[in-house]
Amino acid sequence: MLKWVQGGISAVTGIAEPEYGPEFIHPITATVEGKQPFEEATRDDFKWLSPSSTNVETQTFYFDDLEKGWLGFAQVIHSNVVGIHTTAQFTFKIYDTNTGKQIWTSTKLEDFIIKGNNFYAKDLQIELAEDKDEYHVISNVTEESKVDLVFTKLAPAAKIGKDGTTIYGDNVEEPWGTMRHVFWPRNAVKGKITSKDPETGDFKEFDIDGLSMFVMAMQGMKPHHAAATWNFLNFHSKSLSAVLMEFTTPKSYASTKVSIAFVADDKDIISASIHNDVEHLKVETDEVGWPQPGAISFDIHGIDPHATDEEVSKGEKTKDVKVYGDLTLIERVDVMHEIPTFVKNIVSGVAGTKPYIYQFWNKMTIEAGDIKETSLGYVETTFITEA
Repeated sequence: MLKWVQGGISAVTGIAEPEYGPEFIHPITATVEGKQPFEEATRDDFKWLSPSSTNVETQTFYFDDLEKGWLGFAQVIHSNVVGIHTTAQFTFKIYDTNTGKQIWTSTKLEDFIIKGNNFYAKDLQIELAEDKDEYHVISNVTEESKVDLVFTKLAPAAKIGKDGTTIYGDNVEEPWGTMRHVFWPRNAVKGKITSKDPETGDFKEFDIDGLSMFVMAMQGMKPHHAAATWNFLNFHSKSLSAVLMEFTTPKSYASTKVSIAFVADDKDIISASIHNDVEHLKVETDEVGWPQPGAISFDIHGIDPHATDEEVSKGEKTKDVKVYGDLTLIERVDVMHEIPTFVKNIVSGVAGTKPYIYQFWNKMTIEAGDIKETSLGYVETTFITEA
């Protein structure tokens, strides 16, 4: 009971958590150990949950125009602090691999509302079509990044286990925290992005025709309590797409690693994995004190998503995939940049929190059976606290 009270208090105040131990973390991956981990996600899985407790819920649409060398994402962030204060933000980034230049905007949303799968705000709409697997994202929240993109699902939607949710706490029926991810691993994307340079007033247009990955996620607790570090891969080649999402909990939850991955072609999921090895290579400690990788390797130890539980338990129908490459840092994001200095010092001192997101866009190579292709990949490594 004491640990439950401590968990509840720390989830509200942001103070450092005690070391609960591994029995207080229930990874979604553990529920499918030795079984078929893949389940096809339904339209209902992509409805906004919007719980009344503290949480951050996101829809993120990644896009890659491989022919033109343009990559980026459009994201809506909906956050609720202790059921008292709710906010929403639209973030957007496009990076031109030919010039090394990027456009980045982050805009606070007004008059936002959730309706099932859809999200609306002043000058923004994100809608899932009623009669087909297609999202339409229209944003005019800032002239610096006007967005009109249509994302059409190619491979099946994917989740791990029943609902893709990892649970924190001593009672899975009454968790004090959650982490959830559901995916469209490979999609077509078409549309237009228009940007106005805030200094010169010049407009630039990007006609996008490429591939996409869409993920809906929710952190049902304070981020620095849920995870200490993250690794993320979004890769698309002519034949295959690979997405990997991995986090390691703080010591309070026994530094537990939860790692999931999917590999897809234009018609099907070809590999689903809960056992992955991410290796940071050419590592150098940077000026903020985190070990920045100069190269990375993702070993996805997956299985055929059509394998039976019996075949999985026997180690049959394995589908290993490897994605690797050098990394060139595009941006290092100081997550707490906007937080007042005195709050930042308190959080850093008490909770040991120093969150930075390292964003990389590079040519990477995928190896899957007889397929070996080099294409563009997006990688994020995030350091929040010591794992």
